[in-house]
Amino acid sequence: MANSSSLNEFLLLAFADVRELQLLHFSVFLGIYLAALLGNGLIITAVACDHHLHTPMYFFLLNLSILDLGIISTTVPKSMANSLWDTRAISYSGCAAQVFLFVFLLGGEYSLLTVMAYDRFVAICRPLHYGTLLGSRACVKMAAAAWVSGFINALLHTANTLSIPLCQGNAVDQFFCEIPQILKLSCSDSYLREAGVIVVSLCLIFGCFVFIVLSYVQIFTAVLRIPSEQGRHKAFSMCLPHLAVVSLFVSTVMIAYLKPPSLSSPVLDLVVAVLYSVVPPTMNPLIYSMRNKELQDALRKVISWTFFSSGKTAISLHR
Repeated sequence: MANSSSLNEFLLLAFADVRELQLLHFSVFLGIYLAALLGNGLIITAVACDHHLHTPMYFFLLNLSILDLGIISTTVPKSMANSLWDTRAISYSGCAAQVFLFVFLLGGEYSLLTVMAYDRFVAICRPLHYGTLLGSRACVKMAAAAWVSGFINALLHTANTLSIPLCQGNAVDQFFCEIPQILKLSCSDSYLREAGVIVVSLCLIFGCFVFIVLSYVQIFTAVLRIPSEQGRHKAFSMCLPHLAVVSLFVSTVMIAYLKPPSLSSPVLDLVVAVLYSVVPPTMNPLIYSMRNKELQDALRKVISWTFFSSGKTAISLHR
């Protein structure tokens, strides 16, 4: 029985053994990764540079985009590199870093989505108290609490998971170091050490989920009482992007971690992992910018400024 710290490396799941398919996987993931970088990068730049977007809602959106960039950057680049260089290896320290960063950023995002639900609740149900309840100091504290909760959760899970003795080799059946797949390598009953931390995390996750649901019950109740159709449409437009992001995030994570063991298979686990670790960070910028005119205008300014600046630089270099 060997402790996990005695391992030098883990072997990640390869998408394919055929060289052409490996290069196809690299190309597809590269396209998705660049799309996520572009979308989230544009939102971060737009919110940071446009003073019209210096409001609580966009401050939380900026934090969400940073978390999304972190999540997809934790898993996808290493998978692309392995396909490009035809290898499966990841160092022990690299695997530990993936576990910590992924749980940290995923937990932080879920906490932040809960905070954003509170922001929408106050904006629609307590509009007269919005400036008081969501002042700049309060927003910074809530965002910091989301990041800190993710950090503590990740610290506990990483310490517990990687201290469990492993008796089933070092081959992880996933394209990144995922806790459930590492636990499958553990010795009989040794995973119970992680079970306590998982139960605590599940209680916190369930509490956040109940808070989000209750917030939206009150939000929709208040919206339906608005007499004008234009007012109801504006209120729904404020909430629907966040509700869509929450639904995408929660549904993919629930499919990944709550599916029956009888349905588990390497192919299905791989597809589900891609769904919850790659799709939300890529789709979130599109969801938030689709129906938001303020954000669309700010993004147009950023894009036009970028092309204008690059054009002026090219002209000056030509001269």
